Amino acid sequence: MNLNLKGHHVEITPAIREYVISKFARINRHFDQVLDVSVIMAVEKLKHRIEANVHVPKKDIFAECDDQEDMYAAIDLLVDKLDRQIVKYKELYYKDRHNGALKHQEVSDQEVSE
Repeated sequence: MNLNLKGHHVEITPAIREYVISKFARINRHFDQVLDVSVIMAVEKLKHRIEANVHVPKKDIFAECDDQEDMYAAIDLLVDKLDRQIVKYKELYYKDRHNGALKHQEVSDQEVSE
């Protein structure tokens, strides 16, 4: 997974970078086919804003979040949103992928008794 971090009006310190990497490991743990993640952090007056674009096979998943308190809380909220979206995508991805496979098709009672 390639992780690209950018900051608008905020300096990305090594502590923030490590925190983002550790949080995004959770997403990679749930779905290992994440190709690329682009994260943009911004501070607008008192609002800490973070947005991420996650590139997975056949789709881009986008989420954004903001918090009044600090950037770490915004990162936590963003990762929660992305995690829910990734799990939903994963269910649909594997459902479509294995829909035609023989081992995932239902067997009727007539075929078993013959």
